[in-house]
Amino acid sequence: MFKILSRATALGLLFASAAHAVEPGIIVATPCPLGDCKAAIGLQLVGEFSIATGTMFDGVEFGGISGLSFDASTGRYIGISDDRSEKAPARFYELQIDASAAGITDVKVTRTVTLKDKNGEPFAAKFVDPESIRLGRDGIIWSSEGDAKQLLPPFVRIASPDGMFVREFTLPQGFAPVADKSSGIRDNLAFEGMAVMPNGDVMIAVESALNQDGPITTLTRGALSRMIRYDAATGTPKAQYAYPIAPIPQAPLPEKGWNDNGVSEILALDDHRLLVVERGFAQGFGNSIKVYMVDTDGATDVSGMPSLANADAAVAPLRKAQVLDMRAIGLVPDNIEAVTFAKGTDGSDLLVFAADNNFSKEQKTQFIAFKVLARP
Repeated sequence: MFKILSRATALGLLFASAAHAVEPGIIVATPCPLGDCKAAIGLQLVGEFSIATGTMFDGVEFGGISGLSFDASTGRYIGISDDRSEKAPARFYELQIDASAAGITDVKVTRTVTLKDKNGEPFAAKFVDPESIRLGRDGIIWSSEGDAKQLLPPFVRIASPDGMFVREFTLPQGFAPVADKSSGIRDNLAFEGMAVMPNGDVMIAVESALNQDGPITTLTRGALSRMIRYDAATGTPKAQYAYPIAPIPQAPLPEKGWNDNGVSEILALDDHRLLVVERGFAQGFGNSIKVYMVDTDGATDVSGMPSLANADAAVAPLRKAQVLDMRAIGLVPDNIEAVTFAKGTDGSDLLVFAADNNFSKEQKTQFIAFKVLARP
């Protein structure tokens, strides 16, 4: 463990860039996703940067980055930690990421902000599970996954820049966990992704199927999760959509090992298109990260359907088209749970991903950046 001498010098010493898993410059282009050539998207890999697990900042272990959002007014980023107030009170970080079309050369933490509960106090241990964070029009929007085992519902809240509670969005019926598991979120598979649309609407993605909507993914079967569209000004739901999660992409290497696949983050492209990150994991293999473009136009509003597994009417899910497979281009992604559009230090348009290291010595906080060549 390095001794912290000062904030500026210590972070320069501790945050050392990892060797590239693949040479930068690879271009991934999808000229006509979903049959729409006006929605063409093109990405060019510029590089990656990793922070070792165990790195300390202000006496607290850094890690758990599950959400990332670029602040154009400052040129910096905010990243939320999914620490359940166990290592330190629930918090988000302000980050300086030196990224450009030439690569990522440094990542520094400039400050830590403690998130407060409705009483203005830091969250007690295990009473919150922060997962995603975005800059909204009237504050910082963040989500908690809740805890199905404790019957703690997930939530979406707005905080002030100093982390104080401002207000909470309305949770739609059917999402709160119940003791008999007949409905509601599954444990650790809840409000994982969030996007702010250009018109101000907020989209929330559930990582996998609600209990009433059918089973979760397997190697041979996908699942239907839900996305909630909110009016951010009022915090009230406007619509819900069914999102078709792909089957688990990789079998575990141990015969009875763990594997899964679900939605780990979403990002708005315009008022009806989003990027969706599907994060697969297979024990003994690692993570598979695929990114899809989806379109809400033409999708059924399922907010009035208590169950997607036993729907009375036909459901048109969100249409999706794959635009990136990190493994296919030679990357070895860690547990990617965050993504944001950003401006590089050279003014280039970037798409920056970040991985949640789960505070595990076998993982790392990994940042991967692409130059955006084209997008809707």
